[in-house]
Amino acid sequence: MSDYTIKALTPETFDDFAALVERNKGMFASCWCTHFHPDCAEKRQSAEGNRALKQRLVAEGIAHAALVYDGDQAVAWAEYGTPDELPNIHHRKEYLATTDQLPDYRITCILVERDHRGQGLAAAALRGAVELIADAGGGRVEGYPHDTGGVRKKNSSFLYNATRTMYEREGFSYDRPKGQGNCVMVREVAGRGARDSR
Repeated sequence: MSDYTIKALTPETFDDFAALVERNKGMFASCWCTHFHPDCAEKRQSAEGNRALKQRLVAEGIAHAALVYDGDQAVAWAEYGTPDELPNIHHRKEYLATTDQLPDYRITCILVERDHRGQGLAAAALRGAVELIADAGGGRVEGYPHDTGGVRKKNSSFLYNATRTMYEREGFSYDRPKGQGNCVMVREVAGRGARDSR
């Protein structure tokens, strides 16, 4: 893991993110990681349209991710943002009916390039997102991983937000189920001055 570094998704790192997405065929149905944004463009645009949307949102400072680098190449990421920036979570109706408060930030997608899986990079991406959230002031952070019961093996291609077990190892606590096979995990993250609130 010492050879891997974390960088924020910014206009300066967008081309590295784009290269990762292009190597992986645009990601889930060529969505370019726009699915959770308000415009949810992949339902009506081409991959090129989704790419342009993502680039615009990054330029406007309302699309965030922790990029994991192997040398000069981004090989994984964790998308995060405020509920206003990422409202389109799965099982949203159920989620809103069972929540007492919205988080300050949510982590909606974690992806590791196929050739780099099995090396702990999903956890590294999650830690990177938490660190960037701490830099931004911290707060209540939620993630929505797959709850596999710690037993059932699921194809990693379908684990768009990793597993409950991994979130638990990274200091998140189980809050409640969300949909079939997913759950809400919560962690209070201190702002950078106080370092880590675990």
